[in-house]
Amino acid sequence: MTQTSTRLARQFLAATALMCFVAPAGAQDSAIKWSMQSWFPSNLPQAGTLGKEIERKIEAVSGGNFQIQFFEPGALMPPAECFDAVSAGAIEACWTIAAYWQGRNPAFSIFAATPFGPQWPELLGWFYDGGGKELYEPLYNQFNIHGMPCGGMSPEAAGWFNKEINTAEDFAGLKMRIPGLGAAALDKAGASTQLLAAGDIYPALELGTIDATEFATPSADRVLGFHEVAANYYFPGWHQPATFYELIINLDSWNGLSDTQKVQLEMVCGDNVRQAIVEGESRQSDALAFFDEQGVNVARLPEEVLEALNNHWLAVVEEYSAQSPEFAAAWESLETFRAKHKRWSDLQETHSLEFLND
Repeated sequence: MTQTSTRLARQFLAATALMCFVAPAGAQDSAIKWSMQSWFPSNLPQAGTLGKEIERKIEAVSGGNFQIQFFEPGALMPPAECFDAVSAGAIEACWTIAAYWQGRNPAFSIFAATPFGPQWPELLGWFYDGGGKELYEPLYNQFNIHGMPCGGMSPEAAGWFNKEINTAEDFAGLKMRIPGLGAAALDKAGASTQLLAAGDIYPALELGTIDATEFATPSADRVLGFHEVAANYYFPGWHQPATFYELIINLDSWNGLSDTQKVQLEMVCGDNVRQAIVEGESRQSDALAFFDEQGVNVARLPEEVLEALNNHWLAVVEEYSAQSPEFAAAWESLETFRAKHKRWSDLQETHSLEFLND
């Protein structure tokens, strides 16, 4: 992270931390208890633990007047069914990632993570103050859903592979678990991609049903044990430089909240984003050291491979922009913001990490 990025992140963290001190609900607010189906097991760092934090934090800031119960994957329904369940009002909420709804509209994935896209400070600037939120909310509203970012993941790994990746041609015929826009780019590279729930990935690698997977950061990947069934661990996370995790809520349930309760939930989610950034930056080094001890080949993808993937991604952008007006609008908004932001970022760049001792 650059010096500029660090300063922006600190400002955001301080602001969201202060926002969490929201007064408990007044006597006029009805007691609320919601059910929230999670895509992720609660023991997974960030992906699961941040979902559990929603449960804890909303009860704390509301004085127990507003409760959201976390349900493990499959406890209420298969996670893939929670979009329709939330839309229909069968459950109030789901803890998930927008990329999982790409089949409904590719625009959803722009609001999860963008290949070769922004990292946290720039992503936050675009979403909250650069027009992103104004495009995101109507996309969900048409499905009777209110969406809100409520956590996230720092830059991920490119993935775990059962063979070395030395050229772009090595993706040809590769069977890989990967969601979202990164999957579309890899399909163009000749891979065969699919989406698997967290608990299904390890056995698929072990049995050879898939040859590779991405999932999250080193700290989360360690919990899932991928180092036991794949020898090569590549970076950077070109497909997800920063990822919003989100809470999707039945729109009628959202509208039924008081103004105080809405603000309480917004502040809980803002603090969850803060927590995601903090944990994402502080908890990866030990996991990487562990993988080194286990003999994992931890390496960067060659630059020519990244260049080829970027070219495939730009072809995906062209196709999806033609298919989806919402995707085209979100992409144009993001790219316009990034082009304007670049001068500020370049002026403040100090290459501070180069001054650190090895």
